[in-house]
Amino acid sequence: MKLEEYPDRDMMMIDLANQLAGELEECLLVHEFASFAVPGGTTPGPVFDALSAAPLDWTRVHVMPTDERMVPAGHDRSNEKLIRERLLTGRAADAGFLGFAGRSEDLDGLATDLAPNLPISVLLLGMGSDMHTASLFPGADELTAALDKGAPPVMKITAPGAPEPRLTLTRPVLEGAMSTHVLISGNEKREALHRAAAATLEEAPIKAVLANATVHWAP
Repeated sequence: MKLEEYPDRDMMMIDLANQLAGELEECLLVHEFASFAVPGGTTPGPVFDALSAAPLDWTRVHVMPTDERMVPAGHDRSNEKLIRERLLTGRAADAGFLGFAGRSEDLDGLATDLAPNLPISVLLLGMGSDMHTASLFPGADELTAALDKGAPPVMKITAPGAPEPRLTLTRPVLEGAMSTHVLISGNEKREALHRAAAATLEEAPIKAVLANATVHWAP
């Protein structure tokens, strides 16, 4: 794991957006397209704002969520809604998008659509203070199966206490990404990152990606 620390969040968001743009550009130099998996939530919004203006050949970038709540695509809790409003705008409006919304009863078809985009070229993740990432939540009934090295690429999972079930990319897909970045902020998540080092994989699903990840943190 590589840890990059920033004096403030604004600097972190801009620097991370530049790093992601650079990696996507490098991928496009040698590949027909680049696959780019991103989280929802409020934290990555400023990264998306900056990244959407990057002068890339966005027509060759395939964007997908790392996970999705099982709600309509336009719902306020939908990751797709955030991604469309904050990332797939400006220059990045030309990117392709592989959404998970409405696909919960067609996981085989979704896996088929995902297959050409694997391994993920560039992966951006967040982490909760409970050490979850994507929708791989400690205590979820389906967690053991989703962390298995033979897991299908996407699974349904029920987060403890969450108001709706979710779809999530599983350990093999996340672990297999060519480049992985984890975005966190605040002392609580910094402490969670330290706790993860001594925890089991089921206690800290973020451990599935940390070995090869760059973690970006600001107070």
